[in-house]
Amino acid sequence: MLVHQILKSKATTDVLTIAPDALVSDAAAELSSRKIGSLVVSSGDGTAAGILSERDIVREIGRRGTICLSEKVSDMMTKTLVTCAPNDDAQSVLEKMTNGRFRHMPVLDNGKMVGLVTLGDIVKARLSEVSMEKEALEGMIMGH
Repeated sequence: MLVHQILKSKATTDVLTIAPDALVSDAAAELSSRKIGSLVVSSGDGTAAGILSERDIVREIGRRGTICLSEKVSDMMTKTLVTCAPNDDAQSVLEKMTNGRFRHMPVLDNGKMVGLVTLGDIVKARLSEVSMEKEALEGMIMGH
């Protein structure tokens, strides 16, 4: 299955973003209110400057205390983004996420964000594929 097929199956392809100069406390409030795990950091031009996850925030609070909540998102975000393209294979995306130990990956098409896939999206798509393969094999065995 390809990434663009996964994006089509999602309820929304909107990518939730936050400005680099926003406060980390604002990002935490947004993550909490939307019940999501990350925000792509963008200046609003459709490009991705970085990503900030709930794990990033919790890690810094644990390390330095709540003082970090008053800092800018750009100070805490992951600047080196691992991204994928709409025509990438879900299996390769899953491998990148697993090896990199992260759960959210922006989807870029010619440098512009067109979506965001999560580890859950990829696993759900893979389970669907396995189920279809199982049904097809059962049909072949039973002569259908």
